[in-house]
Amino acid sequence: MAISTNEITRYDATNVREDLANVIYNISPVDVPLMSNIGRENVKNTYFEWQTDVLASAVTTNAVLEGDQITSADARAATDRVGNYTQISRKVVEVSGTLEAVDKAGMRSYLAYELAKAASELKRDMEAVLTSNQVAFAGATTTARNTAGLGGWIITNSYKGAGEDAAAPVMSSGGANLSGYPTTAAVAGTARAFTSTLLKAAAKDVWTQGGKLKMLMVGPFNKTVFSTFSGIATPYRDIAPGKQADIVGAADVFISDFGEIAVVANRFQPEGNGYLVDPDFASVGYLRNFRTEVMSKTGDSERRMLIVEFGLKVRQQKAMAVIRDLSTS
Repeated sequence: MAISTNEITRYDATNVREDLANVIYNISPVDVPLMSNIGRENVKNTYFEWQTDVLASAVTTNAVLEGDQITSADARAATDRVGNYTQISRKVVEVSGTLEAVDKAGMRSYLAYELAKAASELKRDMEAVLTSNQVAFAGATTTARNTAGLGGWIITNSYKGAGEDAAAPVMSSGGANLSGYPTTAAVAGTARAFTSTLLKAAAKDVWTQGGKLKMLMVGPFNKTVFSTFSGIATPYRDIAPGKQADIVGAADVFISDFGEIAVVANRFQPEGNGYLVDPDFASVGYLRNFRTEVMSKTGDSERRMLIVEFGLKVRQQKAMAVIRDLSTS
């Protein structure tokens, strides 16, 4: 095959208009299962507190004489006073004046486009923080404050792998006293496979203490492990989209001896953790909600800062459980 002599082709032309689609395709995920399902509230200080309490254990020896004289009152335990610190997170965008002025494909304003991306990135960062093993830190003039994540909060129902030093997080009060805030992170144990036995044991213990578990969050690898649990047709089923009133996001349901638990994959949590969560007992506290600040001009550019100050409030950590040290591959 050949072409004619002096035939003009696309390779010779210099005036062909570009064909650039007026759409920008972005596959990055922005679903944040924990933030989407727990509550939100306003807080008024960088350290915010609340109280927790439990009833005395039920006994079978509560029988007294007819006409018995009362000589002393029952011993009553004080409430636990717990708290957490807020954490500041931000994204900064700067765009030159020229870039804003030129004609662009897929957008009118590069600044607005990048701010929208930054907002999604900030939510992803928050989800990673809120589901992390991070403990609370008061901060200083040279060190940023940290809010304790879910993995730092769950102490009573912390199921760790084998290992001599493996341990649950520790509160600032130390010992068995659960007042204060989480200051010492969990110590990792030996990794083990995620099993239905582990899930059932954790669900049983939380139920025994009064918890009503609604959601299990696992990383993507352990979501696939969950799908291999024996009796796949019996222990869980797909939820129709129109019936997901309690859990935001697609989920399977595990039918445990203590109720149905929605199973949700979370891309941003530690893969080695499996969280059993009652969303009614957790919320994000905002000292400063999402806001965009216009930064001062120092040249031919526009600079914006997207900032938020937030902290995790676990109203009662005994209503949650974490299965730690799960295999990640």
